[in-house]
Amino acid sequence: MQITRGGNWKIPSSRPPQVSSAAGGASLDFVREPMQAAILLHHPLRLKILAALLEPDSATGVARRMKLPRQTVNYHVQELARAGLLARTGRRRRRHLFEQYYTATARGYVLSPELLGNLAADPAKVAETFSAEYLLGLASKLQSELARSAELAAAGGKRLTTFSMNTELRFASSEQRAAFTQELQRAIVEVAAKHSSPFTKTDASELEGRPFRLVVGCYPIPPAKDAETQPQPSGK
Repeated sequence: MQITRGGNWKIPSSRPPQVSSAAGGASLDFVREPMQAAILLHHPLRLKILAALLEPDSATGVARRMKLPRQTVNYHVQELARAGLLARTGRRRRRHLFEQYYTATARGYVLSPELLGNLAADPAKVAETFSAEYLLGLASKLQSELARSAELAAAGGKRLTTFSMNTELRFASSEQRAAFTQELQRAIVEVAAKHSSPFTKTDASELEGRPFRLVVGCYPIPPAKDAETQPQPSGK
């Protein structure tokens, strides 16, 4: 079982000689602006170029590694830099010219549900609360709220307080799964009642303290992709 509290998203980045790393490069970044998402997804080559620039390099260096025309790679690099997905990280001299080096602004990116506007998944629009659609809606809401909270915390120079739990379970029967669900629900209610305050007063006004959202989800783990292509035994 993996449990994390708080967390510092800054990670150290390696750099080649004479080339500085991107200042403030985060481990994860949220893509919330439509312009950013459009530029990133406009051409499939841009995802490959961004992945190739997790470590500092020039457009010429990426073109050489990917065996592509330098002009083509340079165009996409400029577009990614314009969207704020690549940062300048110094220059290196090659022969009589200087090559501009870039690096990705994060090690990974999350597309915010807000990009879909009113079409974003909303758990409030799903009637069946025990369905996969409802859990997906909760995941979408979590992403949207967490992105906004992280942005506000960063703007205020504060560390965002978080808690997460990640583990894998196996149930031999539906009865075992149901018993686990009931006991887990009872335990969470008891702990919440003991260690937290009511969310609102009886008149629906807010109490003092900072509100948090707790989401607990459980779903079947999908098979590995290589296993999906294997023939399944009959009756499974």
